[in-house]
Amino acid sequence: MFRFMSLLAGAAMATTAFASEDIADQYPQSELYAKPVEVIPYVFSAIGATAPPTYENAGHNNNLSFVVTPEGVVVVNGGASARLAAALHEEIKAVTDQPVKLVVNENGQGHAFLGNSYWADLGVDILAHEDAIHETEENGHFILEGMKGYNRDRAEGTRAVSANLSFADTYEYELGGVKFEILHLGPAHGPGDTQVWIPAWDIMIAGDIAFHERMPPIFGDTCTSCWIETWETKLEPIAPTYVIPGHGHPTNMAQVRRFTRDYLVDLREKIGAHIEEGGDLGGAYYVDQSNWERLDTFEELATKNAGRVFEEMEWE
Repeated sequence: MFRFMSLLAGAAMATTAFASEDIADQYPQSELYAKPVEVIPYVFSAIGATAPPTYENAGHNNNLSFVVTPEGVVVVNGGASARLAAALHEEIKAVTDQPVKLVVNENGQGHAFLGNSYWADLGVDILAHEDAIHETEENGHFILEGMKGYNRDRAEGTRAVSANLSFADTYEYELGGVKFEILHLGPAHGPGDTQVWIPAWDIMIAGDIAFHERMPPIFGDTCTSCWIETWETKLEPIAPTYVIPGHGHPTNMAQVRRFTRDYLVDLREKIGAHIEEGGDLGGAYYVDQSNWERLDTFEELATKNAGRVFEEMEWE
C-alpha cells in the first residue's frame, strides 16, 4: 500500500538540497519548490523556499507536510494556491493510495489557507484555529489578490475558502490508529498559530511558532513577550524530539530555540536598553542584530522587526 523512502535517504535529501532565498526552484517539473522528503517514517514534508513568495517559487515558501496512516492522510497546510495544493496531492498519491481525510491550516496566512479551495472541492474537511478562520474571513479577499499579484497564471482556480472545522485550544483526532493533538499553545507569531503533535512518534509539526533557517517575521500585531511566554511555558514542556518548523528543514528543539526564542529575547533586550537610554524609533532600527545576519530574509526583516518591537515595548 505504501511506497516509502528510507529515513536515511530522506535525511540525505534534506541535507543536500537546502531551502534558500537564493535558489529560485529546486523542483522545476512541479509547482512545488521541492519534492517532499520523509522526515521520519510516514511523515513527509515538502520544504518551501525561505524567500518571500515569488512567481518562481509559486508561493511555496512554507512547509507543506502530510502524515500517512493505514486509513488515510492528514495534510498540514492547504498551500498558497489551488495549483500548489494539487501538486502536493500528486506527491501524496505517489506515496499511498489512501485518501486525504483532513487538512490542517497552521494559521490564517495565504500560504497556509489559499489552497483550501482545492481540498474543499474534493470534499476534504479543513481544520483551523478560530482566530485563523477570523483572519481568513476578514482578509481573505485581500490575501488572495496579493497572491494573484505575484503568482499570475499560477493563481488560476484559487478561491479564498475558510476552514469548515474550528477549534479553540486542542482538537484531538485519530486516524488509522495514529493520534494527533492539534494545538493552539498560545499567542506567538500570528493569529491562530497551530501546532500538530503526534505523541507516539515524538514529532511536532510546529508551524510558525518555530523558525531556524530564516528570520522570524514580527508583525504589527505580534506580541513578542507573549510568544516567549508561550514558548517557555507551553512548547518547551512538550519537548519533541523532531520538529518540522513552519519554514526551513526539519530539525530539533535546540535549533529552533536558538533561532526563535533566543532571537526574540536578544532583540527585546537590545530594544529595552535602547529605550532606557532615551532612544527613539529611528534609532531602534539600528540596534545590533549581527548575531542573526546568517538567517535568510535578514535583509528584508531585521530593521522592520526592530521597529515593531520598539513600538511594542515603548508602552510596556
